[in-house]
Amino acid sequence: MPSTDLKRNRRRLLAGGISLAAVGAGGALGWQAWRSRATQAPRVILGDGIDTPKGMAWVPGGVFLMGSDHKLAYANERPTHQVKVPGFWMDVTHVTNDQFAQFVRETGYVTTAEQVPDWETVRVQLPPGTPPPPEGVLVAGAMVFIGTDTPVRLDDYSRWWRYVPGADWRHPQGPDSSIEDKGGHPVVQVSYADAQAYAKWAGKRLPTEAEWEFAARGGLEQATYAWGDELLAEGSRQANYWDTTERPFPVVSPRAGGAASTLEAGTFPPNGYGLLDMTGNAWQWAADWYRADYFAQQAKHASGPINNPQGPNESFDPSEPGVPLNAPRRVIRGGSFLCNEDYCLSYRPSARRGSDPYSPMSHLGFRLVKT
Repeated sequence: MPSTDLKRNRRRLLAGGISLAAVGAGGALGWQAWRSRATQAPRVILGDGIDTPKGMAWVPGGVFLMGSDHKLAYANERPTHQVKVPGFWMDVTHVTNDQFAQFVRETGYVTTAEQVPDWETVRVQLPPGTPPPPEGVLVAGAMVFIGTDTPVRLDDYSRWWRYVPGADWRHPQGPDSSIEDKGGHPVVQVSYADAQAYAKWAGKRLPTEAEWEFAARGGLEQATYAWGDELLAEGSRQANYWDTTERPFPVVSPRAGGAASTLEAGTFPPNGYGLLDMTGNAWQWAADWYRADYFAQQAKHASGPINNPQGPNESFDPSEPGVPLNAPRRVIRGGSFLCNEDYCLSYRPSARRGSDPYSPMSHLGFRLVKT
């Protein structure tokens, strides 16, 4: 994906003085053949809280074509390749503010954004040889989308992202914001480590990247979106993304309609498995390390469906010059309320990117699975 569509993580911002800048024809033919296959409408099975897990939907598993060779796909989504996953239960929605609040009340857990960053976790995200910042520069906080007052060129994301001291899951846009009356919204400003801690408490786990994509597709073979091939269904939006027909990205001035944010989980119709908001609203952590070339590696060595892939052994992300190629990155999926046709087309089931596991952001949350 273009370098202009990447948000530099919070570590680069914190290291004093560093400014924020917050396979070919065979695959295409395989994609066309897969799309022509007949499909059976999936059956929605929701947990009852007695014999099956409450608030979760059954995803039956099976063989599917992962990734995309569509014209909208980025290089890291290519090529398509067959993958097999076993069945599993998945949260119907993102983990919400209310659910996360219960976890914090019962455990006393303190999130990454509420702690002073550790220099060692910052250092690995920076160009080699970067000196430690002066004392007092590293402060608790998180990355916040602030937007702009007027249209700007989309080649410098520091214009609409900022590291905000005091931003955390209770205060997603900074210390003066709150989640009051937003208990049903996806919890955001949670790191990969925070999601793992919640998962352990809940007796669940983060989905693998393959599980996530299979679930997001809802039984639709290689559809462009989680609901089909057209962005609008009968003229209606099917996800929370940035509509550039209403205002240009990233303008958030009152004159342009105010700030963008999450919507309550379940605002839009479910997919074929009964899952809500699999794309749009807030990005979602997956369990895997992120490699930009992982799909190409998988396809190159596969002689048949790849059985339940668990992801690569390390990260590889060449998108930020000067930053180590193997700087830690975990997969995030689904896109968010900021994705749009002019800048980020990640509200698609195949879209993927990597994110610093210790970098909470105001458009990043998670959901869990259980087997």
